[in-house]
Amino acid sequence: MTRIIMFLLKCLLGLFATVGFLLIAGIVVTAVFLPRFEGLEPAAGEVPKETVLLLDLSRGLIEQRPVNPLARVSLGHALVLREAVEALEAAGRDDRVKALVIRAGWGAPGLAQIQELRDAVVDFRAQGKPVTAFAETFGEAGNGTLHYFLASAAGEIWVQPSGDLGITGFALQQPFLKPLLEEIGVRAQVAQREEYKGAMNFLTEDYMPEPQRRNLQRYLNSALEQIVTAVAEARNLEAGALRALIDRAPYRGAEAQRLGLVDRLGYWDEVEALVLEAAGPGAEWLSLQAYRRAAPESGSDAPVVALVHGEGPIVLAGGENDPIFGKVTLGAVDIAEALSDAIDDPEVTAILFRVDSPGGSYVASDTIWREVQRARDLGKPVVVSMGNVAASGGYFVAAPAAVIVAQPGTLTGSIGVVSGKVSLRELWANLGVNWDGVQAGRRAAMFSPNAPFSREEWDWLQQTLDTTYADFTGKVAAGRGLTQEAVLAVAKGQIWSGADAKEAGLVDALGGYRKALSLAKEAAGIAEETAVRLRPFPEPRDPFAALLEDALGGGVESPAALSMIRSFARLAQALSPLVEAAELLDGDPRSHNLQAPAALLAD
Repeated sequence: MTRIIMFLLKCLLGLFATVGFLLIAGIVVTAVFLPRFEGLEPAAGEVPKETVLLLDLSRGLIEQRPVNPLARVSLGHALVLREAVEALEAAGRDDRVKALVIRAGWGAPGLAQIQELRDAVVDFRAQGKPVTAFAETFGEAGNGTLHYFLASAAGEIWVQPSGDLGITGFALQQPFLKPLLEEIGVRAQVAQREEYKGAMNFLTEDYMPEPQRRNLQRYLNSALEQIVTAVAEARNLEAGALRALIDRAPYRGAEAQRLGLVDRLGYWDEVEALVLEAAGPGAEWLSLQAYRRAAPESGSDAPVVALVHGEGPIVLAGGENDPIFGKVTLGAVDIAEALSDAIDDPEVTAILFRVDSPGGSYVASDTIWREVQRARDLGKPVVVSMGNVAASGGYFVAAPAAVIVAQPGTLTGSIGVVSGKVSLRELWANLGVNWDGVQAGRRAAMFSPNAPFSREEWDWLQQTLDTTYADFTGKVAAGRGLTQEAVLAVAKGQIWSGADAKEAGLVDALGGYRKALSLAKEAAGIAEETAVRLRPFPEPRDPFAALLEDALGGGVESPAALSMIRSFARLAQALSPLVEAAELLDGDPRSHNLQAPAALLAD
């Protein structure tokens, strides 16, 4: 049996190694031949004289185009939010663009992203240009409520006759594992500041604690109220009646049409034909991405605003965009360096810092906070634009900014701290496993999962949480110009919608990229009508060329390439102990007589 297991594991490892080699080889080949295809992208003069733009969510909606070559290939033609907003703004003024069609219903964008995209669609339509929205169905391939919210900005909404209108609202659910953990002998030891900081409650509670329940309910109520208000206005419905319709959803297509929630039932080919006919003879389709590429860039003498983008959990390392596991992290090392370079660049007049993060490491967040504070001390304004989530550490890094901008639906706040560990001692005992070893330093194994905290260690943890919470709230008070009492009232781990956060003094303005850029120009003393160059920091490298250069140079230094290679390495590393264990069971014990035991180090 062990021979079979060992054979299968080795085959699996070999498969990952082979796939990894083929992917890397493919990227190198692509890098060699990619320059030959550069001419296929539209140039500035290639927008048809009569253009119908297509905003297609079926390929996904992302915050930024990744540098990682595998991630970039896998995302295909996904819409980049900032680029889509810029393209819609330019298209509204472009006489060649006759109409816009939204293809919705696909994917899982966030509320704040959809609000920003919808605002841009509303402004496009305000230029007197028709907008049509189509979905095969609202709800089967994505969040029906959010996709319908976007579609409601159009003058006409189509749904396929077989489709549904799943505008059922929002639900947040999570498992609570305490009974299971206790049953198998796992004990969670977690402390938090304060009662609303529920990030680890699923380990320590049987059910959602009441403070957390009230807090989450308030956020969902705010989010749904924002959607109801906007949709009711767009569809000429009474808000209370629309709210009642949501409670009775979903609806079949014909019923949705009867209720005035959609305008027409039909298929995509019918939408295509009618829109092109209305746009005029010779009208042609053009994707929003292609239109954006065809737009001319700002002049080289335009003032520079730096764009620093932080996405994902905050870690004390370099950032990662992992195409194998889908993991995206906000690396404090990368972001702090990018901010530092922007601060020190004499051409940069202001910094636009886009944050889309649920938080993470306190030390990593503090590292980024320092650069934002340094910019403030040196008089270089930082304007934070919050994405779907900018909470806990994601709010910490924003606190010293000159201006904080959030969408009404952004999840923010969560000013609090939580820490702890799980102890597996009883589990190991139940399984008949004895852990033993040596250590130098009384607290060297303090965070080991093989034993609970001692009383002395638990007291240390409590003191650390008090210190961290005081530092967090103190920096928010200083950055926001609030009293400590005012901050403590809105802290305690409470989350807020962007709209509520503005009322609480945690956010300065509501909006997205365009609002943040306008405020950055104002803070830098640049006239509103003046065009600026939005320069990314760090300066992006072509992912394929970077990988090829690094590989041929004898060392891979590109974070994107390293991320990809480490993905395969982690897979092999995770499986290798199983292979070694199978070999140990299957082989002659004497073959291991001079083999040293594996080193076990406790951080």
